Formats: sequence, structure tokens, C-alpha cells
Amino acid sequence: MTANWSQGNAAEDGSATRGWLVGHFIDPSEGVRSSKDVEVKWFNHPAGDKRVEWTSDDQRTTLVLLVQGNFRVDLTEGSATMTRQGDYVMWGPGIDHSWEAVEDSVVMTVRWPSQT
Repeated sequence: MTANWSQGNAAEDGSATRGWLVGHFIDPSEGVRSSKDVEVKWFNHPAGDKRVEWTSDDQRTTLVLLVQGNFRVDLTEGSATMTRQGDYVMWGPGIDHSWEAVEDSVVMTVRWPSQT
């Protein structure tokens, strides 16, 4: 049986999964971090880091929350630049996106449900 609780460091624990801490892709041996309901990511983006390709037909809801820095999210519906701690962008199923770290940035992303 796996533990029903966890503690650690987001940057360290997500290093093998591109920053993702929680989701269906986390090995069930990691216990509560393995989830089919939600995905959580913590990532330090250096200035100029960007997602060149846009997502395609994503059918989940996504929330991107700025912890620090200057981070832009481009959506098929528009664009938003987050500059203040706590700024966020949220979108629903069917909206494609791309992003760029305008300055060194730390962002937390929550996506649901967690899909394969």
C-alpha cells in the first residue's frame, strides 16, 4: 500500500516529469501524487523560454498562476501577460495555447482532469 500523504520540494520532485508533481503520469508508487483527476506543475522558466508549438484540441481546463516574473500566455482567444505575483490565466476545453517567459519566471499550472 502506498502512502496517502506526501511532502517534498516542487522543483526537485518534478524534475523527472518536466515540472509536473501530480497527474496520471506519476508512478502509482508515489502514492497520492498519482492522480487521474488533476495535474499540478511548478516550473522555473528562464527568460526567453517558450513553447513554440501550440497545443492542439486540448479538452481540459487549465489555470496558470504567476509566482514571480513576467510570463505571457497566448490563447486562440487572445493573449495575457502576467507581471504581478498572483496574476493568473485560466481557460477551458477546446482553447489552444502557447507561452513565453518574458523574464525569469516561476509559474504553477493546474490542469484537470488528468488525461492520457
